Amino acid sequence: MTTGGTFISARALSQSFHDEIIRPLLAEIPYAAGLLGWGSDVLGYDTARSMDHDWGPRLHVFVDAYEVDRVTHAIEGALPSEYRGHAVRYGSDTVVPVHRITVTTVDAWLKEHLGVLNGRDLSLEDWLVTPQQQLLGVVAGAVYADDGRLQVVRDELRWYPDDLWLWMLGCQWSRIEQEEAFVQRTSEVGDELGSRVVAARLTRDLMRLTLLMERTYAPYTKWLGTAFTRLGHPDGLDRDLEQALAAGTLAERERALTTAYRKVAVRHNDLELTEPVDPEPRRYHDRPAMVLGAGRFVQACLAAVKHLRVQELGLIGAIDQFADNTDLLSNPAAYRKLINIFEK
Repeated sequence: MTTGGTFISARALSQSFHDEIIRPLLAEIPYAAGLLGWGSDVLGYDTARSMDHDWGPRLHVFVDAYEVDRVTHAIEGALPSEYRGHAVRYGSDTVVPVHRITVTTVDAWLKEHLGVLNGRDLSLEDWLVTPQQQLLGVVAGAVYADDGRLQVVRDELRWYPDDLWLWMLGCQWSRIEQEEAFVQRTSEVGDELGSRVVAARLTRDLMRLTLLMERTYAPYTKWLGTAFTRLGHPDGLDRDLEQALAAGTLAERERALTTAYRKVAVRHNDLELTEPVDPEPRRYHDRPAMVLGAGRFVQACLAAVKHLRVQELGLIGAIDQFADNTDLLSNPAAYRKLINIFEK
């Protein structure tokens, strides 16, 4: 806990650390600074529980390349060993003592964090292989000072280009189309566990689809539900999805899911990105399964895409839509190797 025994978010703690310790040291130097990168604290999701591992004031300080060494030395010389009861330094004379304060350039950090040369001119392939959590690390963190160098990048990375967004919506609808009939079919053969698993997969895909619709990057799994909940759901979509997961029978499960399908379909039409699509659920061909018929939304999205290169991508989806491995999604060196999947 903090010295006073009351939890304070890392965002607030880092803000005061910047204002009291860092800002006075850099008064004459153009720079930007913020709590960015990986971590629950960057997203503002940290709680008192977060304080039990590597928690405390943390900053990235961005300066021009020729200023990195000078600023690093200036900060090292003035950095306290702790701040409000939290360690700031570590190591010995043979180890760089700055633990939580990183001094670098914007481009060097983006190369390390995203794997791109800069954040102002991403190619289509760059967008496709960069995980949403990594993009959140750039655009969602708190900024405490900025001479403009950081804002231009955050503006550029705030969200996908329109045609790519449309295509990703189509790919997400496609995931639902591929499995929506399986909730009934698995139950029909006595596989209730399988039916529940499919319902859970569809619930997760609907949550991610909703975040896409709201132009909100999805965080990694631990915080997906939190991000979804914080969107606010006046139509009760969150309750429908909870009921789908809690349902003890196929009838209850299917009723909750089809209610959710309809609400998400209405939201799709409200975006006015495509031609309107009938949001009412229907039978799956001549089988007893009730589905949305999500393929209709896939086709509506694809029909609205104008960029020829995006039209040629098929329906594999961007990296978060086809990969679910932490060691891949958190490692730029690993996920950048996937670029050749999309290159012609």
